[in-house]
Amino acid sequence: MDKDFYERIFDVVRLIPKGKVTTYGHIARCLGSGRSSRLVGYAMNLSHRQDPLIPAHRVVNRKGLLTGKMHFNDPNEMQRLLEDEGILVKGDQIVNFQDHLWDPAVLADEL
Repeated sequence: MDKDFYERIFDVVRLIPKGKVTTYGHIARCLGSGRSSRLVGYAMNLSHRQDPLIPAHRVVNRKGLLTGKMHFNDPNEMQRLLEDEGILVKGDQIVNFQDHLWDPAVLADEL
């Protein structure tokens, strides 16, 4: 595990605005490692043990699917957290995904 890279991933995820989501790939590309989407996923699996809190529920796959939901204490928790932020989810898919997509590349110079 590359701790420094994981910390950089966590820093990006903490910046995702409420009511928005981003993808594993967007985070990897933002950090200059476009082929590291899986590593971002592994970091999200570990994120539940971090302090301060990592809003891992805001990270989904490239199609807007809640592929990480099984890593939450309750498999419905990811959907519930997203819906609490105004994001509708049906069948593990974010409805109107593009409307909720946030690209961290807007911050790339700051990271």
